[in-house]
Amino acid sequence: MNLPISLEFFPPKTPEGVAKLRMVRQSLYELKPEFCSVTYGAGGSTQEGTFSTVSDILGEGVDAAAHFSCVGATRDKVREELAELKSRGVKRLVALRGDLPSGYGAGGEFVYASDLVAFIRAETGAHFRIEVACYPEIHPQARSAETDLQAYAAKIRAGADSAITQYFYNADAYFRFVEEGDRLGLHVPVVPGIMPITNSSQLMRFSDACGAEIPRWIRLRLQGFGDDGDAIKAFGLDVVTALCEQLRAGGAPGLHFYTMNQAGPTAEICQRLRG
Repeated sequence: MNLPISLEFFPPKTPEGVAKLRMVRQSLYELKPEFCSVTYGAGGSTQEGTFSTVSDILGEGVDAAAHFSCVGATRDKVREELAELKSRGVKRLVALRGDLPSGYGAGGEFVYASDLVAFIRAETGAHFRIEVACYPEIHPQARSAETDLQAYAAKIRAGADSAITQYFYNADAYFRFVEEGDRLGLHVPVVPGIMPITNSSQLMRFSDACGAEIPRWIRLRLQGFGDDGDAIKAFGLDVVTALCEQLRAGGAPGLHFYTMNQAGPTAEICQRLRG
């Protein structure tokens, strides 16, 4: 495929889920991912699951990145968690502000993800490779496109090494975002986040929640398939493979797949890209 890939998983909540994810990882390792990242629940609610899954991946001989959020956290707590990750051999982080669980006030000693990035750099120097999130279609809570771009710039200037985007289905939004970053002198790799399409209602729900735009033609086609799961999956493979080909042709530095802890869709897309 001639393009580095990375894979994202979420920490399982049951022993059965742990066993299933282990099988999924073994299947996807055939794609030779550069690293695998593991998400972090709201307010750090899955922290132990995140850390243990990252440890499992490292033990399987693959580089791993722990998602690391700071909302509601103190400097002492973050310092303690960084030491824990270092002791486990982790050298990559995806640094995020994160979401609070519902019903919690903000609190904490970090306001923005850029504060977290600066703190990690001050505490650990160059030990961690730090990835941050970015939003080609604008963060849903941003006041404007310009304030969102400046928030991204602050994370890079605080010491982030690279960025991973929210998923999208419009390649133009990605290329425009990269150009705007270049204009501000933010010359770091911006890796597109790729969400395979396998379930229409789930995709609509995720996208409405996170502000990812589903182009009208895709939305209408998905609605037209009704409950025909096979047709949705076949259409999704075509759409997402074509998107990845556009991104590769346009010079994207890699592809980061949101696997949803499934092997099939990501493996099929990568196989098509290599074909």
